[in-house]
Amino acid sequence: MIAERTHSDRFASVFVTAPDGLTLHVRRYGPRVASALPVVCLSGLARTAADFHPLAEGLAADPAKPRLVLALDYRGHGRSEYDRNPDNYTLPVALADLSAVLIALEIAPAIFLGTSYGGLLAMMLAVWRPTTIAGVILNDIGPVMEPQGWVRIKSYVKELPIPRNFEEGAEILRWWFEAQFPKLTPQDRIAFAQRTWREHGGRLVPDYDLKLARTLQGADLQHLPMLWNHFDALRRVPLMIIRGANSDMLAPTTLQTMLPRRDELEVAIVPDQGHAPLLTEPKLVRRIAAFVASCDVSTRS
Repeated sequence: MIAERTHSDRFASVFVTAPDGLTLHVRRYGPRVASALPVVCLSGLARTAADFHPLAEGLAADPAKPRLVLALDYRGHGRSEYDRNPDNYTLPVALADLSAVLIALEIAPAIFLGTSYGGLLAMMLAVWRPTTIAGVILNDIGPVMEPQGWVRIKSYVKELPIPRNFEEGAEILRWWFEAQFPKLTPQDRIAFAQRTWREHGGRLVPDYDLKLARTLQGADLQHLPMLWNHFDALRRVPLMIIRGANSDMLAPTTLQTMLPRRDELEVAIVPDQGHAPLLTEPKLVRRIAAFVASCDVSTRS
């Protein structure tokens, strides 16, 4: 089942039913039908579709080649329904949800942009449904994940304080992420805060189910699995890797090991940002747009 609601801020809210009946929310930018390949944006573990708003607007509104852009709220995130069973906040369930969205909205093939957790989903999709993928952008994630990065994310998901307002939230994020993002402006931090918490019942709450922390409780973060087979499943499609120069998740050594496994691989290093780059810097947005456009050419040739 699909329902749709239009917003004034240049995207529509589309609601899709997951395989188990739970309602998933997707932001849809741009025309429903376009000659250019669609782009599907997949956020980080405790993040939402809102993270992609500036980028999605830019890709969808390109006057030369407007395209459909979708940004998914995972279950328990953003405007998607929260799961009564938090044990379902797992990669396999998220992959099934993503597949349901692609089928319901008839999206294939597409270019997938995955930030962190979303990049893991993109690599898993390349194994499970390879024909859906026309190109991939992995934002600060690869087949080897650094334990210290996951430890920091685990602490963030579990311990992030609740601010009284977005200005206080910006200060919380400054304290939490200053080592990763030392040069964000006050306006950047407030915008980051507005994508991290939402207003509910007269106060701010995280824009994800706090029970999400349970999914990391039993994880052995010092012995994380390697996903080289999943990465190699992308060898036939255009691939772009974005790495934050301050990243504690995607190590330079991992990136160097990825390079010879591909004939072509575009790499963008984002200065003064860590895990994961915010995808709002104009130069980076232009590089992403150029890569996305190149995937259209690769599909036709």
